[in-house]
Amino acid sequence: MTDLNKIPVTVITGFLGSGKTTLIRHLMQNPQGKRLAVLVNEFGTVGVDGDILKSCADENCPEENIVELANGCICCTVADDFIPTIEALMALPQRPDHILIETSGLALPKPLLKAFDWPAIRSRITVDGVIALADAEAVAAGRFAPDVDAVQAQRDADDSIDHETPLSEVFEDQISCADIVLMSKADLAGETGLAAARAVIEAEVPRKLPILPMAEGRIDPAVILGLNAAAEDDLHARPSHHDGADDHEHDDFDTVVMELPEVDDPEALKEAIIRLAREQNILRVKGYVAVKGKPMRMLVQAVGERVRAQYDRPWGDTPRATRLVVIAEHDHVDPAKIRAVLAPEPQEA
Repeated sequence: MTDLNKIPVTVITGFLGSGKTTLIRHLMQNPQGKRLAVLVNEFGTVGVDGDILKSCADENCPEENIVELANGCICCTVADDFIPTIEALMALPQRPDHILIETSGLALPKPLLKAFDWPAIRSRITVDGVIALADAEAVAAGRFAPDVDAVQAQRDADDSIDHETPLSEVFEDQISCADIVLMSKADLAGETGLAAARAVIEAEVPRKLPILPMAEGRIDPAVILGLNAAAEDDLHARPSHHDGADDHEHDDFDTVVMELPEVDDPEALKEAIIRLAREQNILRVKGYVAVKGKPMRMLVQAVGERVRAQYDRPWGDTPRATRLVVIAEHDHVDPAKIRAVLAPEPQEA
């Protein structure tokens, strides 16, 4: 690549917990001879996803090439955060061959694409493609189906008409903006679930798109990199619920950070997270847990009632602390009630 060429950027979007970080880890491990840079946009102040990716840094994507933006949605903070960060990545001593952008689960991709027409970068960078991840199991279950009446009918013949939720609007905007849709967690959905998810996605996309199954973030990088879509030049083909609006609101969602004591029983914590999803409609929980007697930190990733936990690395010199990011729709966030479930007070004898 010469300095006269534009640096290609792949925007990876998808709903909360759809597997964006896992996909980027796979791309970092299989760079196809490219020197990569990664921009991670978190929702909340605890950079879990960025920390995971930095632990995978190597000569093809060194740690200084991995940048986190955790102080707001990048499609809402273009001038203050996104543009300077992209300029800094392009100014690295060894210029990256390809930049990967992981949006937050709540980000709308179209306003971000518009940013690539910004005078400071439009001659030096192009959107190679937008990759939307959809949790196949969740979509198959009807959680984001565009036909709300049909979903309600499937859910025990409730004939009342339900209004579209903010979650479905985010999902639909992400799918509509994509060049390729990856149905993640295909192994959990099974053949029947994949067929159902594909039908929902096909009903939503504004044009014919490749829709591919994927498990554990594994897909041939050649399939999703090098698309040369120049997505910033065909915005008209990527409709959004927010077309005509200057911006979009995240007031429908709240995030709280729970700092908790060391955990005696990891299984009890998992059960507590499941309770949060079931009783308080919590969408997402992620973070690190200090487990008593364990030298390694425990990484927790939860989407609804599905909880995954693993010991990822020793604490080392890092202070042992349990910090969990909890994300929910605005009306369901009550920090006191969340804490009461995650760290209940001991009962008096």
